[in-house]
Amino acid sequence: MSAAFFAVCATALAASGLTLFSGFGLGTILTPVMAVFFPIEAAVAMTALVHFANNLFKLALFAKNADRAACLRFGLPAVAASFAGAAVLLWLSDLPPLCAYTLWGRAMAVTPVKLVVGLLIAVFSVLEITRSLKGRGLPPGLLPLGGLVSGFFGGLSGHQGAFRSAFLLRLGLSKEAFIATGVVVACMVDASRLTVYATHLGAPEVADNLGLLAAATLCAFLGAFLGARLLGKMTIASLHKLVGAMLLALSGLLVAGII
Repeated sequence: MSAAFFAVCATALAASGLTLFSGFGLGTILTPVMAVFFPIEAAVAMTALVHFANNLFKLALFAKNADRAACLRFGLPAVAASFAGAAVLLWLSDLPPLCAYTLWGRAMAVTPVKLVVGLLIAVFSVLEITRSLKGRGLPPGLLPLGGLVSGFFGGLSGHQGAFRSAFLLRLGLSKEAFIATGVVVACMVDASRLTVYATHLGAPEVADNLGLLAAATLCAFLGAFLGARLLGKMTIASLHKLVGAMLLALSGLLVAGII
């Protein structure tokens, strides 16, 4: 079993379970792991496929509890903004490297897309570690604005969960409705951004790794199923900080052009 296969599948399993009751989402954790083995634009697109399939599975588990009004007020702006975010990702991926250097006999390059996505991973990791957005639900009147912000970052790097949670927290939803509404919106954003990522979905990195994507998706399904059984429990704080520290390290490697 290759290192990529094991790392991606293990991450999908763990992250999918954690995402139901932890700040970190599947895309937040899986994207940088994918980026270790694949070009960043392909990593984002491949993660989006697993993320979308997993959200469809969670939709089957929780959809009946979703708040329709919140889905529309938040979800529709999020969909519109996700197109813009995904378009920016493709634009960044076509830009030339900012600088190049040699490290340990290997040629390294700092590219705009790696720099931007790496910095976003770092920022969102810090937000989650410090709980800067947790417990600080923002006014319900800003729900459409929240959709725009969440959707844009969802399209750009897959980081949509943190802002989505911050804006949905103040709606007074039950735990089940909060999760279900988030899943519905995530599915809407995933479907829209995948249409923009279409060119990268046909890339050799994706076409040659369909088995890996299928296995990662099944692991994500299992993680979501197990997570649903443990919905009343909270993530251990030390584990949460450990994951955040690892993400920060990966983001540093990405920004530096090492991965």
